[in-house]
Amino acid sequence: MVRDPPVSRRATLRLLGGAGAAAATTGLASADGEGDDRQRYNVGYDRASGKRAARGRADSVAHEFAFDALTIEADEEAARGLQRRNDVRYVEEDGEMEALGETLPWGIDRTDADVAHSNGDTGDGVDVAIIDTGIDHDHPDLAGNLGDGKAFVTTTELGAPAWEDDNGHGTHCAGTADALDDSEGVIGVSTTAVLHAVKVLGSLGTGSTSDVARGIEYTADQGWEVASLSLGGGASSTLKEACEYAASKGVTLVAAAGNDGPCTDCVGYPAAYSECIAVSATNKDDQLADFSSQGPEVEIAAPGADVYSTYDGDSYETLSGTSMACPHVSGAAAQAIANGASSRSEVRSALKNNAEDIGLTSNEGGAGLLDVATMLGYDSSDDGTGDGGGDGGGGLLG
Repeated sequence: MVRDPPVSRRATLRLLGGAGAAAATTGLASADGEGDDRQRYNVGYDRASGKRAARGRADSVAHEFAFDALTIEADEEAARGLQRRNDVRYVEEDGEMEALGETLPWGIDRTDADVAHSNGDTGDGVDVAIIDTGIDHDHPDLAGNLGDGKAFVTTTELGAPAWEDDNGHGTHCAGTADALDDSEGVIGVSTTAVLHAVKVLGSLGTGSTSDVARGIEYTADQGWEVASLSLGGGASSTLKEACEYAASKGVTLVAAAGNDGPCTDCVGYPAAYSECIAVSATNKDDQLADFSSQGPEVEIAAPGADVYSTYDGDSYETLSGTSMACPHVSGAAAQAIANGASSRSEVRSALKNNAEDIGLTSNEGGAGLLDVATMLGYDSSDDGTGDGGGDGGGGLLG
């Protein structure tokens, strides 16, 4: 798996907490001869005399709170004097905070899925099976879109559903396909499709060919429209027949091409089977990612390098791989179905006929780069960027 050092939302919050502690401590940094600098301080007092002292030492009073505190402008010498008083509870520098809002991942922006959202297209109600390591069942960016789940391997997470993600990979893919548009975390290609966790890979990100085949069969038997397969391994007749079975039931199968690049003819399985839409990965420069497999089976390309999405433990991570490209197309397939595509062939045509030519060869990118807005009939000129296994068995393509 090709992976940058992960940057999770949890880690980001820890860093912000550390910065906040340094900026807003109740102690004051050494002045080093610069005690005449004016700045803002928050002063908490417990008696009226403390309030009078703060006002008396202030150059100006910026705000008086309804509780026992006020914000003043003063020099550091005055602040230190206030801190020594027994009628003053604290003196702290007036620190800085920042908004923690929703992030638009660059791949969602680059494929213009956000243009679709702004026009009301969100993949509403379409069933998308994430056939992977499971999905974090209570992740705040996913829980509202979760439907049913099924486990073909045992989770290591105690007290959680049998299909709970104990690796993180499946949750990451789920977020790219269909994270909620809820003003926090990230946003998916679709935002109101129904996610189903089909757990076929264990905590190490590996599983048997038969379990992957069972997961595909199960998805077809449920009547779910899209199967997202960010995994791969060796060729298998059982896997091939499972894909044929699902295709006969109308399932749109989307699969990661593989991470064996640079190469010229190395698309893995199940992506290489004709029943699947094989997806290669691009980077922020619209180039084929150096890890991406390529070959004549590739049908479309999607962002796969440095993709920020949901992760296990209610967190967020940046990962790279054709695994990250695949759910962009899975979410777009849901968008096409919600917009009226009524068969696998119509979904396939909608995705490929509206792809953007970014100069990749057909072996590298198939029809071109995924373009959700154009596929749905919207202006796709907004092309800027946002933020930011083994043979014989199944393994995730990280």
